[in-house]
Amino acid sequence: MESQKSRPRLVICVQNAGCDDLVLRKIYEALPDESAARSGYVRILDESGEDYLYPENYFVPIELPEDIEKAVLVAAS
Repeated sequence: MESQKSRPRLVICVQNAGCDDLVLRKIYEALPDESAARSGYVRILDESGEDYLYPENYFVPIELPEDIEKAVLVAAS
């Protein structure tokens, strides 16, 4: 079984002030970045297709059943 740490972390956007590449209420993949997390940021694959740092409070982590999470990640790629 795959460990939780190795699974992608999904978040939902709850704020996007000044961020044209974020869509409210959309699910995004958060990439591991310990340095960013220590500073209150999260690395997100955004609408541009690139990963950027955004304020952590712009997102709420979500947990989905594994099969649904896989479907979300496939649809996003």
